[in-house]
Amino acid sequence: MELTPTQLRKRMDYAWQQKANWKSLYDEAYSYCLPQRNLYDGSWDSGTYGQQKGDQVFDSTAVHATQRFANRIQSGIFPPDKKWMVLQPGVDITDEQEPVVRAACQTFTDKFFALLRQTNFDLAMGEMLMDLAVGTGAMMVQAGDGLNKLNFTPVPSFLLAFEEGPDGQVQNVYRKVKVSVENITATWRDAELSPELERMLEDSPQKHVTLDEATVYDRDDNQWRYYICYKSDEENSMLVMREMKRSVWVVSRFLKVPGEVMGRGVALSCLADIKTLNKTLELLLKNASINIAGVYTAIDDGVLNPQTIRIRPGAIIPVARNGGPQGPSLQPIPRSGDIQLAQVVISDLRQNIKQIMLDDSLPPDNMSARSATEIVERMRQLATNISASFGRIITEAMVPLSRMVLEIMEEQGIIDLPLKVDGLEIQIVPVSPIAQAQNLDEVQNVLQWLSISQQLGPAGVMTANLTAISDYVASQLGVPEQLKTTEEEREQAMQVSQEMMAMQQAAAGPVDPGAPPPGAPAQ
Repeated sequence: MELTPTQLRKRMDYAWQQKANWKSLYDEAYSYCLPQRNLYDGSWDSGTYGQQKGDQVFDSTAVHATQRFANRIQSGIFPPDKKWMVLQPGVDITDEQEPVVRAACQTFTDKFFALLRQTNFDLAMGEMLMDLAVGTGAMMVQAGDGLNKLNFTPVPSFLLAFEEGPDGQVQNVYRKVKVSVENITATWRDAELSPELERMLEDSPQKHVTLDEATVYDRDDNQWRYYICYKSDEENSMLVMREMKRSVWVVSRFLKVPGEVMGRGVALSCLADIKTLNKTLELLLKNASINIAGVYTAIDDGVLNPQTIRIRPGAIIPVARNGGPQGPSLQPIPRSGDIQLAQVVISDLRQNIKQIMLDDSLPPDNMSARSATEIVERMRQLATNISASFGRIITEAMVPLSRMVLEIMEEQGIIDLPLKVDGLEIQIVPVSPIAQAQNLDEVQNVLQWLSISQQLGPAGVMTANLTAISDYVASQLGVPEQLKTTEEEREQAMQVSQEMMAMQQAAAGPVDPGAPPPGAPAQ
């Protein structure tokens, strides 16, 4: 059922009221970890752009660790130079259909990534993952036009409010959009301006207004609807209402507490350490500046007034005397504070922050060239550290994003996808480095069992299906299908091998049963 402006406004207001509870927490996290992306500081509401941010950041450990966290997650789950998922036949595909479906899945996968490499996906995903470090990352996936078949738009969490569906996934998304009045109809060609906006268009077309965008799912009608609303003191009007086949939003949370819609990321987990580190370094820098420039006392006949004293580098404090009648006219105040202890505290805090933000890999990245074994071990370590969040990122980001792109490709005639990507007919299988690192343990177990079976002699060898083992290992490691032989090619190779063995035996001639074996001593 289509919502009226009043009904939609009530839903949006409630979602934004719930979102307001997170403003102070997210503001602190962005201020210390991502100051350049912080819109919670009031810059968006006031329209003051281009201002200096990060004034309260005295230590850049959290800023660099957050950026490195996003880079590690992107290289581990969505690597720009590799395929991070493959389409494979599901359990509902019969053995007769399996070869044809598998070949089609390989073609669809190749076209998927060929198209993705020509878009801004990698840039958008990088920005989304930086927001994910705080807790919640969001991206719009839309069909393009012309040469750009797809368009990906990362949206900061400040501009968004969410509603969850019955499955616990983010379902309805509300966004605040600033646009000039003259560009409303250019952005939304089917927009119907309200009387107030019509007057603005005539009087001040360049004036910016705030619009409310809503993507809402109607469970009764099984229909997605898209709304653009405008509210002022004069009116509450609906500018756009569209019916859509799907949502355009991909929203992922790093971790989620039951009952909460917004996510909690690594930045929130170590926010206390980050604030303590910044305060400690601030005090250390102030102490260092005093120790460098000094603070002095000078003899003055006046009476010392503590209210007028300011402790700052190079300050001179008037006093009645310096150590008695014969004391110096000017002398420095003894240094205070334990700088070595402060350095120990700072070092421990930095280490804790890096550890929580998965930036404590050993050996350090700035060492010499890394071997393949080290790279695998790094991925295994990263997979272990984010195992609790890996499944959520796959469920909330990779799978819905892949489905959206495939549906857009089918609508544009790039592929013909007669089967459903639902895990039963066609399934999305992660093959990213982290997924392969998690599968590596299973592969090693299989290979260890195969080695033990071979040591048991012919009876042990007979228990192992080498063909099935090879296919399983290749699947777990994400080996492309074109690199593997087909069933027909394997049968032909087996037939050729048997024929060659038969020819070799024939060339050797008949074997004398009474003849000694080769190499036996003569009688």
